Amino acid sequence: MYPAKFEKLIEIYEKLPGVGAKTAQRYAFGLLDYSEEEIEEYIDALKNIKNIKRCRQCGFLSDDDYCPICKDEKRDASTIMVVAYPQDVVAIEKTGTYNGLYHVLGGLISSSKGTFPEDIAIDTLIARIEPGVKEIIIAVSPTMDGEMTALYLDKILKEKEVLVTRLAHGLPMGANLDYADELTLIKALDNRRQIKEE
Repeated sequence: MYPAKFEKLIEIYEKLPGVGAKTAQRYAFGLLDYSEEEIEEYIDALKNIKNIKRCRQCGFLSDDDYCPICKDEKRDASTIMVVAYPQDVVAIEKTGTYNGLYHVLGGLISSSKGTFPEDIAIDTLIARIEPGVKEIIIAVSPTMDGEMTALYLDKILKEKEVLVTRLAHGLPMGANLDYADELTLIKALDNRRQIKEE
């Protein structure tokens, strides 16, 4: 019904997570109102996305080999918060209450999705645990996959001389970290606890 080029644009938007046919159409129609300059800016932003790197130390997004958080000497290097995705780092940073470092796993262990421990950045986490590291905070969403990942991490980290804690369940089961409000994250961070096997 639409011109082929316009249909192609809608099709591309539909490939984005959480974007259905109607939203994709709205995005495409929105671009029709952009000026030539705004379109060029949009194209440049899309092209530059390929220049974004993963921090060599923590796995967060960066323009450089190391992200600003890892390069910040004022951060508390004795604490590492383990999160599943880069957007979880942003959610925690918005609270303004955590001053340690991060480690981004790049996913969660999930037998249903075929994601195993070797598929996420667990080896690099283990390599980062040196004598100066005192606490590992596991801050993954309290879903089935998050629980499986947290228990696995707790098990393998027992061999290290480091305190392993978990965010308190101020976060409801099944919730995603990046959707939680700041107050909920602050309370969860304040009430974190050591993982205990039952």
